[in-house]
Amino acid sequence: MSDSAPANPFGDSITSEDIVDTLGFFDSWEDRYRYIIDLGKELPPLPESLHTEDRLVRGCQSQVWMDVTEHDGRLQLAVDSDAFIVKGLLGVVLAAYNNRTPAEILAFDIDGYFEELELLRHLSPTRGNGLRAMVARIREAADSAA
Repeated sequence: MSDSAPANPFGDSITSEDIVDTLGFFDSWEDRYRYIIDLGKELPPLPESLHTEDRLVRGCQSQVWMDVTEHDGRLQLAVDSDAFIVKGLLGVVLAAYNNRTPAEILAFDIDGYFEELELLRHLSPTRGNGLRAMVARIREAADSAA
């Protein structure tokens, strides 16, 4: 199997605006959770060779691996998790950050995005901390690449 991470639709055909719009259609959080879990199914599997200690995101309740590469000045993010809901949350984050320039990533109001989705209010504190750890890892990579 190749050591390169597969491309994913997040940030291109699935944007943060799409997620805000779609989640707005659901009345219950049970339906929203189902949609978020379905988003995670859109993530291509990360090759096992990229499930390494240096790609592991610390601070997450579940195991999360993140591979960040740069292509034509844009950060390409590939992720994986051992939990379905976390994969979906990764999709929510990637919709905002994947295939963006470091400057676009650093300028994006992720807290406003999460607030608009009412996401952190409906996650356990440990899931919320994990979400923040994922965001911090991406912003750190963007800061290094800037």
